[in-house]
Amino acid sequence: MNKVTIKDVAREAGVSISTVSNALNGVDVVQPKTKERILEAAGRLNYIPNLNGRNLKAAGTKAAGLFISSMRGAFYGTLADSMYWECLKYGYELYIYITHKNTTIVNNILGRRVDAAVILYEGVTDETVERLIQSEIPVIFLDREVKGKNASSIVFDSFHEGEQAGEYLLSLGNKSFGHIYGVEGNYDSIKRYEGFVHALKRAGVTMALENVLPGRFEKDAAYQEVKRFLEEGHKAPDAFFAANDLSALGCIRALTEKGLRVPEDVHVIGCDDIELCEFVDPKLTTIRTSFETMGITVVDHLMELVDKKRGGSIERISGKIIERDSCMAR
Repeated sequence: MNKVTIKDVAREAGVSISTVSNALNGVDVVQPKTKERILEAAGRLNYIPNLNGRNLKAAGTKAAGLFISSMRGAFYGTLADSMYWECLKYGYELYIYITHKNTTIVNNILGRRVDAAVILYEGVTDETVERLIQSEIPVIFLDREVKGKNASSIVFDSFHEGEQAGEYLLSLGNKSFGHIYGVEGNYDSIKRYEGFVHALKRAGVTMALENVLPGRFEKDAAYQEVKRFLEEGHKAPDAFFAANDLSALGCIRALTEKGLRVPEDVHVIGCDDIELCEFVDPKLTTIRTSFETMGITVVDHLMELVDKKRGGSIERISGKIIERDSCMAR
């Protein structure tokens, strides 16, 4: 089968080659309807632009790509840094792409801008995931469970982390519970909530729905939600489990401002064990997940896929409880 070229896409869409080029590269000179017709034609023909040319494709780039939708928060910086230093050990560069566009991800990976890719973006569509799985380029997903010949997933064992939080808070004698979840649709947010609820149900405890608050993995968002919750007259539960440490810190701030003591009145446990946990008062009890371990594991796994030393698989990284001052036996 002959390789589909930009000429074929132009012919299919009934436009010039330059118009196709502008549409595929996001140049704002193409009418929306025309651009839509071009993208549909490219999709039908399964056209992939080779961003580096045939010679570079043959030689390889010696670069891995990290595709993410944000750099906000401790996780992304630590992950990228640990990945970068591990890539250097293999003689690879690490390119970081911050994007919310599936086309950017597909074009840079299947267009051979990188030799291998790591994707952390819940907005990636099922169609995009399937195209990447079917390609010959090694890809690792960090926010979903996917497995193919050259595709793997490396995720935190977030369901078990939620279970651990529930079991731990129950063991301290707590009777009522609240949860501050992360981002809608996020893998870790979903699994930590599910694991937490599972542990409570196993003990015969039901968490009130009004005690489940959005935190978006952000300190200020969690603070505002817990503050609103208390100002509306809701009784604080015995314990809160926050989907990450920043949310836990925001929760503690709101509780304290409303005259509630942590841990005497309310227990709070976070997840991740960021550095700040030991420098706040009270020091935060949390579940250590190790962003650095994930970064190193991801690159080692990716290089084995590149060298065809392994096939695709799903790998989970377990966390453990780190006890500090924000929880205590009742």
